[in-house]
Amino acid sequence: MTISQLCDEYLREGVDHKKASTIESDKSRIEAHIRPLLGTKRIGAVTRGDISKFLRDVASGKTARPKKPGRRGSGVKGGRGTATRTVRLLGGMFTYAVRRDYLKENPCRNMLLYKDRKGERFLTTEEFRRLGETLALAETEGLPWAFNEGKKAKHRPVRPENQREVFSPYVTAAIRLLMLTGCRLREILHLRWQDIDFERGVLNLPDSKTGQKKVLLAGSALAVLSDLPRSGVYVIAGNDPEKPRADLHRPWARIIKHAELDGLRLHDLRHSYASIGAASGIGLPALGKLLGHNNPSTTQRYAHLADDPLRRASEEIANTIAAAIGSVPSEQQP
Repeated sequence: MTISQLCDEYLREGVDHKKASTIESDKSRIEAHIRPLLGTKRIGAVTRGDISKFLRDVASGKTARPKKPGRRGSGVKGGRGTATRTVRLLGGMFTYAVRRDYLKENPCRNMLLYKDRKGERFLTTEEFRRLGETLALAETEGLPWAFNEGKKAKHRPVRPENQREVFSPYVTAAIRLLMLTGCRLREILHLRWQDIDFERGVLNLPDSKTGQKKVLLAGSALAVLSDLPRSGVYVIAGNDPEKPRADLHRPWARIIKHAELDGLRLHDLRHSYASIGAASGIGLPALGKLLGHNNPSTTQRYAHLADDPLRRASEEIANTIAAAIGSVPSEQQP
């Protein structure tokens, strides 16, 4: 059996435990990286050296290719993170092959991989303020267009009021909900009106990355939902009221540019929600429940942001003693 044939069988018979979105990601990695570099190789002939070279090739961009004109998506990218995740998928396929007695051992086992560090960014209070002001401007007066000098200048609108774009309330509501709930993007874009329990303040999500999920809604999030006009099945209405909106790429790019938050990703809003929760002292187990983490180790990534009880205790003890001896500073350090 070749690697390509193993890929076909694995996608038919070895992914029953995976979600549909994960299977789509697996297919993309197989077509973009595994088939081009290893597809014709016999599974019994693959060595650890082959896997090591595959890892380096994907990381260096050997399989990368630009987006095709007129096609959606961003093309195929390389990089260390992509390489690590693809080798993990390959290791899963070889584990499947071992279980089927096609192989004696997995050549990916104990491979030294690149650290899969997904960039995390946490918004500061000032950055939240700028983002909030930009959203308010976007849905009222509109954001000013940014023109490229010398490019089709004769077709630009002359009147200042026509040089601004007013954003759909569904776009700004989606971004606010991401900030106020810590939900993932698809959980908000695929949210249906029937999934909202306004009386109890809960989102009953039938499907998410971790399966069925309940999301508690704060009053501010409920207010965002209550203010939205209902247009079709989905809360964040798009061009087709019977289908969920595909993405927020274009409006998000305009919004973060105006707010001077270059490089901020929509998923960073979830990280920011989590970082505030960790710093508030609610405890990592409770934070994990709010975020819908099945595995406690996933929430552990925010442990370094948690309010340190030892520091709080130190402050309380020192402040009590300082008050007794009459030397309390005018401004206490946090």
